[in-house]
Amino acid sequence: MNKEDFHIYRRRLPHWRLKGATYFVTWRIKPGSTVLVPNERSEVCNALKHFDQSRYDLFAYVIMDDHVHVIVRPFENWALENLVHSWKSFTANRLQRLNFRKGQVWQDEYFDRIIRDEDEFLEKAQYIFNNPWKHWHDINEYVWMYFNFDLLAK
Repeated sequence: MNKEDFHIYRRRLPHWRLKGATYFVTWRIKPGSTVLVPNERSEVCNALKHFDQSRYDLFAYVIMDDHVHVIVRPFENWALENLVHSWKSFTANRLQRLNFRKGQVWQDEYFDRIIRDEDEFLEKAQYIFNNPWKHWHDINEYVWMYFNFDLLAK
C-alpha cells in the first residue's frame, strides 16, 4: 500500500479512504421520520443503479424500511463521499416530491468500512442478504435487494 493512496478524515464518524478499495456503506433515515414505503425503496434502488458501471462497481445493496446497506467500489476520480452524498440528496429530493415528505429524509452522517479481503466481502454480502429475513421472519422474497455476482468473478 502506498501512503499517498490512503487517507483518513473525520466528521462525526471516522472515514478511511484507500485508492481502489471496495467499501461497505450504510446510512439511516433521520430519527422520527416515517419508514420508507415500497415505492420509496424502489426509488433508492434506481438511484443506486443509475451510475453503476460508469462511476462505480455496485456489488450489492439492500434497502430496508429505515436504512440502506451497499457494497461498492468507486472508480478512479469518484470519491466515495461524493457518491454517498449524491445518492442521499437525489433520493431525498425524489421522496419529498413523490410522497410529499417534509424536511430532512436521511441522517447527515453515514458509516463506511474498507472491505479488506474476500472473507470480509463474503461476510458483508451475507449480512446484506440476511437483513430482510432478520427483520421480517415470515417473508418469502424481498425485491429491494441486489447482488451482482458477475463482478465477483472479475
